[in-house]
Amino acid sequence: MAQLLLLHLLAAALAPWLAKVLRTKAFLVLALAPAISFGWLVSVSNDVRSGTLPTQRISWVPGLGIDLDFRVTTLSWVLGLLVTGVGALVLVYCTWYFTDRDPTLWRFTSVFTAFAGAMLGLVLTDNFLVLYVFWELTTVFSYLLIGHNPASSTNRRAAMQALIVTTFGGLAMLIGIIALGVHHTYSISGLLADPPPLDAVTVASVVLLLVGALSKSALVPFHFWLPGAMAAPTPVSAYLHAAAMVKAGIYLVALLAPAFAGAPAWHALTVGLGLFTMLVGGWRALRQHDIKLLLAYGTVSQLGFIVAIAGLGTKQSALSALALVVAHALFKSTLFLTVGVIDKCTGTRDLRRLSGVGRRLLPVAVPATLAGLSMAGIVPLAGFVSKESALESLWEDVHTSAPLAAPWSWLAVVGVVVGSALTVAYTARFLWGAFATKPGVPPTTVRAAHPGFVLAPLLLGVTSLLLGLLAPLESPWLLPYAVGFPVGSEPQTLALWHGVTVPLLLSLVSVAVGIVLFAQRDLVSRVQSRVPAHVDGERGFARTLRWVDRGAVETTAVTQRGSLPIYLAGILIVFVALPGAAAVTSGSFPQVRLWDNAGQAVVGVVVVAAAVLVLVTRRRLTAVMLVGATGYGVSLLFILHGAPDLAITQMLVETVSLVVFVLALRRLPTKFTRHPHSPSRTWRIALGAAVGVSVGAIALVASGGRNTEPVSAGFPTEAYAFGHGKNIVNVTLVDIRAWDTLGEVSVLVAAATGIASLIFVRTRNTRLSRATSKALPSSDPARGTWLHGGRTMRTEKRSVIFEVVTRLVFHVMLAASLFLLFAGHNQPGGGFAGGLVAGLALVVRYLAGGRYELDEAAPFDAGLLVGLGLLVAVGSALAPLAFGGTILETTTVDFTLPPWGEVHIVTSLVFDIGVYLIVVGMMLDIVRSLGTGIDRQIAEESETSEEAEDAGSGSQEEAVRP
Repeated sequence: MAQLLLLHLLAAALAPWLAKVLRTKAFLVLALAPAISFGWLVSVSNDVRSGTLPTQRISWVPGLGIDLDFRVTTLSWVLGLLVTGVGALVLVYCTWYFTDRDPTLWRFTSVFTAFAGAMLGLVLTDNFLVLYVFWELTTVFSYLLIGHNPASSTNRRAAMQALIVTTFGGLAMLIGIIALGVHHTYSISGLLADPPPLDAVTVASVVLLLVGALSKSALVPFHFWLPGAMAAPTPVSAYLHAAAMVKAGIYLVALLAPAFAGAPAWHALTVGLGLFTMLVGGWRALRQHDIKLLLAYGTVSQLGFIVAIAGLGTKQSALSALALVVAHALFKSTLFLTVGVIDKCTGTRDLRRLSGVGRRLLPVAVPATLAGLSMAGIVPLAGFVSKESALESLWEDVHTSAPLAAPWSWLAVVGVVVGSALTVAYTARFLWGAFATKPGVPPTTVRAAHPGFVLAPLLLGVTSLLLGLLAPLESPWLLPYAVGFPVGSEPQTLALWHGVTVPLLLSLVSVAVGIVLFAQRDLVSRVQSRVPAHVDGERGFARTLRWVDRGAVETTAVTQRGSLPIYLAGILIVFVALPGAAAVTSGSFPQVRLWDNAGQAVVGVVVVAAAVLVLVTRRRLTAVMLVGATGYGVSLLFILHGAPDLAITQMLVETVSLVVFVLALRRLPTKFTRHPHSPSRTWRIALGAAVGVSVGAIALVASGGRNTEPVSAGFPTEAYAFGHGKNIVNVTLVDIRAWDTLGEVSVLVAAATGIASLIFVRTRNTRLSRATSKALPSSDPARGTWLHGGRTMRTEKRSVIFEVVTRLVFHVMLAASLFLLFAGHNQPGGGFAGGLVAGLALVVRYLAGGRYELDEAAPFDAGLLVGLGLLVAVGSALAPLAFGGTILETTTVDFTLPPWGEVHIVTSLVFDIGVYLIVVGMMLDIVRSLGTGIDRQIAEESETSEEAEDAGSGSQEEAVRP
């Protein structure tokens, strides 16, 4: 079963290429994917009927109880046949529906095939969480299919409306799934085999699941999205909104009914809303002039009918519901495909302009008539058989209901009869509007349809007839689902004739009333025009969106004031009020030892003093230096605590931070603005003190809250045993917790890319070497001197001592960075520290020689270096898989290298090299943005001011010239 899903995934991946090469003929190739799946389901039909259900399990996330479990039950087998069989025919139909000139053909082929695979996975999975994954995949794919034409505002609006409604229902369903899974199980078969007691949690979970089902199947109050989705191409309507996507909600109701049909609110949500939707959809269908929109409202009505029958929860209703699902998929997909043929061959779908089409399109008029008769429940079509079975289940419910519930059962019978009458009326309206010759309407010009274009509706329409004639042969394949229900007597098998029964009489009444409604369609139209549209979901949806938009604007106006102090204050107040207050009031503070030796006390006093001085100094540079002093003080504390790795990293990070601050300060005033004392300043001081107290309290409570042995207790042994290193910190980063490091460097890459995109508007790394070559002509004998960029600086800005020192330390710093990289596995260091040292070496070159010198020192793209580093890190993580290992597994490589001797290399070093490259690239990005970028701005401003001065002096000379 997983292989079938992979087949659809592969077909979807190849679809754009196939569409480019074969154009519309690509649909014929892609139809093989659902056709093969259909063939496999047919091959296991005897196993499903006999109860030997095919299953498959693929481990996915065992820790969360998520496995790719697949199971073919009678219900999933029937739905799977519909999804794959109708899907294959619709793909064949698309070959003649679309044209080779359609620019979106490549996307449509891929998304449609992927949707078919997602829908197949939805009905075959045996895990609720996996079901939700496929459920949301169908939502996303349907959004893309409905919005097929992104240039059309109607398509975009319909797609967004469908996405919002079905996603809302999906999120509600997810909450119910998690609640059921946490309290019971995520296994669908396990839950149905041993249903949990109907306590509050279970009932709430079931209701949430029903919200998802009702939104997917377009029941009131979610019904409005389905008619809007008719903006999609007709094949999408025929598949998603007749045979596949809308059936997902019905599938979920039918899946849960055996276990939860007796839950409170179940019948109100399924039977009640289902019958109400049936009446609303049928009533609205009688008002439509667009035959596709007429079918859309008819689909809403039929979906309500099926959900109502499936929700009854008896054996007879279960059989009826499954028969209705099959019949509906056949006749409604036939009718939608027929509309597509009519639209393409006549250029209109307005029944007021269509006349005499039936004679000219006889190959589609015949199957459409068969499908229409099936939808209306006329003998001997499949729709008649399933509708009579449904009426039988309702009549049985009337006889078995308790006295208090009997009136509601009678109301359900009346509702179905009235809804069926409306179905007959709008079916007659469709057939008359699409094919009849109308007096006073000129004959419609009809182009001939390709034989392949009418193949799919012809096959589906004839199947509706055959399924009705062979109804007794259909029953044995559907009965295994029905007998699993605990309520009701043995179901009456499907057949064309059960004698003169009450359900037959009710069916005849509905047909007669429907014919009368159609015959008096002008009178019905006048009555409808006087009846206000109280159930207008689309208007309610639009009004809700306006309220949400207005609420968002009002909320944003209050909270998003464009003031960084206000944002920061809000964050800090929440921090103090919640975790801070909890820590302060916990009372679980451990015994604190202030220091272990006098050195720690001295460093602590210096750090505190520097922090206090930051608050009172007025000069920005002084404040930066004092902040740096606090960081260096923390580094000293690490050293005094015996953590050289942390100390080195902290010192390097602090140095980089100082450089960044100093570079940025060039564009800021030298002093802070002095503000007079005000109540707001008092509040800020109080908030700052409260944050400090909260941080201290949280640190104390967290450090004293440990009640088990820390996981790091075994790190020394593990670092040497399978990490093959003596430096526990570095081995932890590149081996024991390498997944964390991989995630952190990925975030670092994303941050570097984001910063670069903000700073470099035109291009990320402007190559300064061209400017350098202009500033330093090749004929200049000084071209061979070191620190070329220094010659481009003004004399007063150059420092001979600094340049000489730079010449001495640059290569030493690079060598030190490489030493830290290669020695870090056994000694203090590592790729991160080594990268920072290399980056600081580039900073020194820039400070000594200016922006041109930086390009001479690093004539390569920083983004390329960052990407290369991430590629090396990810490649080293995946490389063990090629040798039968696991991701990020470490091993050693020992060999002899003359004249070096024995060489011992740990493969995690490659991962560390990737970190090294990422850090160097990030440092280069920082210097080029805050260093050379600001230098360029200053130079451009200087040139502009000089030109302005020259222009001003020239004007003065012209003024004084006689």
